[in-house]
Amino acid sequence: MISEKQFNKEIDIIIANAIREDIGDGDHSSLACIPEEATGTAKLLVKDEGIIAGIEFAKQVFEYVDPGLKVDVQINDGSPVTYGDVCFYVSGLSQSILKSERLVLNAMQRMSAIATKTNEFVRLLEGTNAKILDTRKTTPGIRALEKWAVKIGGGENHRFALYDMVMLKDNHIDFCGGITKAIEKTKEYLKSHHLDLKIIVEARNLTEIEEVLKSEGVYRILIDNFNYEDTKTAVKLINGKCLTESSGGITLDTIRAYAECGVDYISSGALTHSVYNMDLSLKAV
Repeated sequence: MISEKQFNKEIDIIIANAIREDIGDGDHSSLACIPEEATGTAKLLVKDEGIIAGIEFAKQVFEYVDPGLKVDVQINDGSPVTYGDVCFYVSGLSQSILKSERLVLNAMQRMSAIATKTNEFVRLLEGTNAKILDTRKTTPGIRALEKWAVKIGGGENHRFALYDMVMLKDNHIDFCGGITKAIEKTKEYLKSHHLDLKIIVEARNLTEIEEVLKSEGVYRILIDNFNYEDTKTAVKLINGKCLTESSGGITLDTIRAYAECGVDYISSGALTHSVYNMDLSLKAV
């Protein structure tokens, strides 16, 4: 996994790029009709229900746009919210609030939707040993925000990108010429490049599970698109030799049954690629 320093750098890049994209050479709507010295206060109003996420990100946006803006937080990240709740008040130069508005809302609406959906999965896993993981099926350019939202919702992050963990999937295995060959070449590569990265190997059937288990150094086996009975059999075969992860079209309706098969993790791209934004507004008060 990437370090906190790397993650924070990603957030800084997102903010700088989003402000560049949105403001360009100036917020001419605000510049045209609001005096430069005018001050005001706005509130973040919830018009939906779920788990709020992005409060801390919003604070970073306001700080980036204008360090003079003051944020009074009423509800923290990860808290349940309902229609009419006010999450924070922001006060200061009116032009600065308006420059920040769209980035704050766009990010928080999506982050809250992801946190809300993640929390649904988390609650369905209560009482089992399984944990929910996200994937790399994220919106290009804002992966750090979406993975942050998963954490706020109670889930865990899978690898951040291609560089922080090795994941040998079906295409790697087929292009390389087989599972054992792919694993051995990977271990050689990591050693020669002085890289300390964990190795996950995808298995498409029980025969491939057995082949993976013949090699040392595998951190986790991805049990991909298995039915319940084969998943149980796979967990028995693996027998704690490495961690287990179920994946492949797992939904809110099926996740509990997969968890009860005994896997350690369940990964779902739906946490980030299939959500409906939470309805939020930033309103002057």
